[in-house]
Amino acid sequence: MKILKYIILISCLTLVASSCSKWIDVKPADRLGEEQLFVNRAGFMKAINGVYVEMASTDLYGQHMSTGIIDVLAQYYYINGSTHVFDKYTNFVYTEASVKSGFEQIWKKAYELIANCNVILDKCGNTPTEILPQPYFGIIKGEALALRAMIHLDMLRLFGPIYSEDSKYKPALPYIDKISYDIAPLLGSEEFTGHVVADLEAARLLLQDSDPIRTEGVRNQGSPTGENDLYYRQYRLNYYAVKALLARTYLWMGNRTAALKYAEELLTEVQSADKMTFPFVTFASAVSVDKPDRMFSTEVMFSLYNINRKEMYNRLFDVSLQSNNKLSFSNGDVNDTRVRAIYDDNNDFRRRIWQSASNGTTTATTNMKYADVIDGPGRYMIPLIRLSEVLLIAAECSPELAKATAYFNSLRTARNCVSLAPVDQTALKTEITKEFRREMLGEGQQFFYYKRNAMQALPNSSTLNISPEKTMVLTNYTVPLPDSETSQRY
Repeated sequence: MKILKYIILISCLTLVASSCSKWIDVKPADRLGEEQLFVNRAGFMKAINGVYVEMASTDLYGQHMSTGIIDVLAQYYYINGSTHVFDKYTNFVYTEASVKSGFEQIWKKAYELIANCNVILDKCGNTPTEILPQPYFGIIKGEALALRAMIHLDMLRLFGPIYSEDSKYKPALPYIDKISYDIAPLLGSEEFTGHVVADLEAARLLLQDSDPIRTEGVRNQGSPTGENDLYYRQYRLNYYAVKALLARTYLWMGNRTAALKYAEELLTEVQSADKMTFPFVTFASAVSVDKPDRMFSTEVMFSLYNINRKEMYNRLFDVSLQSNNKLSFSNGDVNDTRVRAIYDDNNDFRRRIWQSASNGTTTATTNMKYADVIDGPGRYMIPLIRLSEVLLIAAECSPELAKATAYFNSLRTARNCVSLAPVDQTALKTEITKEFRREMLGEGQQFFYYKRNAMQALPNSSTLNISPEKTMVLTNYTVPLPDSETSQRY
């Protein structure tokens, strides 16, 4: 992978105390020389903010790696017919030109932002300075390290093999951790994830003493002075989100002991009786008619802030879209068979994202999760790490069935569902798989869950009732490296 020698800067205005919606005012991107940018603290903040803004682009978590391509791979939606724009994705036809183009966009944007993180890290140096004193040094460097690790991990989870003893040494992807114009070697998954863990551990140490989220909480009300660089911590890759990423990474590696350690530590830190940093969504917020919290925003540990999020909804889910352009659980009508097949409890808060929507001429069962709700909770939020994933990691990794079931049912209870009593670990894992699918819809995690577990029977995207199950060929879990990458090597 060739490293870009410029850094994308997107100007970000300071948060005003009264409104998170004015945090990011996206202006035309400037490609400025490094020496012009890193002359003061404000320049460093603009640089790191620019990475966050670009992460919310369509090529990454603003569509392809959240609600779009990656969730289509997970077989969430009813896609029956070769004319559907996502047909080749749902059938894993990776040689199709349009499919190759989509993955190319993901790859290029991801490594572009990794390159930008490397520039920021290089300019941060190893110690605080007069230009970048504490706590800004620890926060900016810690976030840049964590962002670099997270993006790399997602590229491995998408383009790399299923992690196993047989595959972990085979060359897979480049890990770019410095500014260089040389073609980086392809690393095996074990060495690659070693770099991910090292970056996350370094980030954790930097953030543990500098991130105000540990003492002040998420601070989503904004600063009374208007100085918001250290506020709105749910929209930054904060200390707690880094620990969640460590749990996610270790579980990907099959190290359940380490994954459980970080998950349990994190749950103790953020959900103790005297410190609820990420409280479960309330009943009133979840069922609100006027301003429903469809994001369960209080539980989100890390998200992107995208004032154009409604455009993603309009492109993918709006009831006015033609059936072959829309991601839906029905065939452009009010059939809710697929909805009922996923949710086992009619009182489940998550079921409320599926509604019968109408534009006056068409009425159809519609995914409303990202529909715009003016002044609603989490209006511009794209969740990337949430509390429920940590609970499900703890449930999956705990060797004690009773304890694991307690973690699992704490999530069920928070979703207004009846508790379950699996008879053994196998039964519990089956329920965790179902729960993960309900929980992560629209957030780009389900395909990676299937891949991590090498699952060979997936929900069927071509039938309304998701069964009979679709047979998954294991090699389809590995997306081929883009031509722009392979052309440099062979």
